Amino acid sequence: MLPLALIVQASGVAVAGSDRSLDQGRTGQKFDFLRARGIPLFPQDGSGITRPDMVVVTSSAVEETVPDVQAARRLGARLLTRAELLAELFNAAPRSIGVAGTSGKSTTTGMIGWLLHATGRRPTIMNGAVMKDFIAPDLPFASAVVGQGGLFVSEVDESDGSIAHYRPHVAVLNNIALDHKSIDELILLFQAFVEKSSTSVLNLDNDLTAQLAAACACRRMITYSLSDPRAHLLATGLSPAPDGITCQVAERSSGMTVPLSLQVPGSHNLANALAALGTARTLDIPLEEAAAALGRFTGIRRRLDVVGSAGGVTVIDDFAHNPDKIAATLATLHAFPGRLLILFQPHGFGPLKLMKDGFIDCFSRNLAADDLLLMPDPAYFGGTVDRAVTSADIVDGVRRAGRNAMAIAERPACGDRLLQLARPGDRIVVMGARDDSLSQFAAALLGRLNGN
Repeated sequence: MLPLALIVQASGVAVAGSDRSLDQGRTGQKFDFLRARGIPLFPQDGSGITRPDMVVVTSSAVEETVPDVQAARRLGARLLTRAELLAELFNAAPRSIGVAGTSGKSTTTGMIGWLLHATGRRPTIMNGAVMKDFIAPDLPFASAVVGQGGLFVSEVDESDGSIAHYRPHVAVLNNIALDHKSIDELILLFQAFVEKSSTSVLNLDNDLTAQLAAACACRRMITYSLSDPRAHLLATGLSPAPDGITCQVAERSSGMTVPLSLQVPGSHNLANALAALGTARTLDIPLEEAAAALGRFTGIRRRLDVVGSAGGVTVIDDFAHNPDKIAATLATLHAFPGRLLILFQPHGFGPLKLMKDGFIDCFSRNLAADDLLLMPDPAYFGGTVDRAVTSADIVDGVRRAGRNAMAIAERPACGDRLLQLARPGDRIVVMGARDDSLSQFAAALLGRLNGN
């Protein structure tokens, strides 16, 4: 909601807001930032909804029973979901680029946005995460950039089905894997999204996306891969490092090969970069110029974010929250020495129930013999929820597979345990989504390692 508020405000519209987190006293810095930008904030008790000519925009986490929604209905104010408003802005843009997929959306959106910015295209960027390259003293939460060139780049979410609202000129699809919906539902949503576009950019290394590419009625398609020579863009000669990865990128249509050196690690980030290069080629940006721009991209906050090191122990903050993302993070970290002490906080009881088997399988396969998984209770901030599956269920399954795991309900107690176990050479990984305080928790762990 924060980046959308900034984009709407930049168009000259008065913006105000409310948030359950504000009422609960959480994430104060974000709210101070919004107030400093001239956006007044109200309790979520209906007091901010005062006129029928207001437009009330809600995220998918806001239920019908929330007082603001009830006040809007009493007054006859227009009600829109976040996705509906974003889609209106996106679809009205002269040139829109929608980034979809189960994993990698925020990083790919940031890469595309940075690439376009660095090559002088002045895009508007709507991201679900903070883009490090755009952080400034007056923009510490740089999840939105307001541009002037007619290009609108946005992360597009499939979790609530709202991807159906978007009509992209360029549709980027990174991958399809189980997350918030069944695989069958996801395939239908992503296929419809891609087929509405003028040009699609598709990942041949993901089996389901490759199947969609083979069957898709697309007008123009650019494919990319780390292994499939049929792809339009193919990465070869991969050389990973703890803080980046390099390769050669070959373009089949032109026969050109250019070097690519990224400042973000992991083959999954290389795949994201190929998606960004494919998007650049749809806009006729020369491949060499696009690759050089990506070499200056420094990343997305909370994506394998190194918080710091103390006493030989490194603390890493990471957004991974579904089996695909978790597997990518663990593969990247296991390419280099050091035991992993992982705190994974599920991003809700609903996703935990849907992905229970996937989580167990993912950790069972991807934890090393000396790694430890530590799980507190899932993130929960109110509302109705089925708590049939808990963190303890995941831990039991992982332990039955012969890996080290434990469930401790309270997160502070998890932190105590991590610090008791940590020894030089270890990496503590704080992993999870939806809860902004995870970053503060990671920073606090580093502080305690430093003796603060």
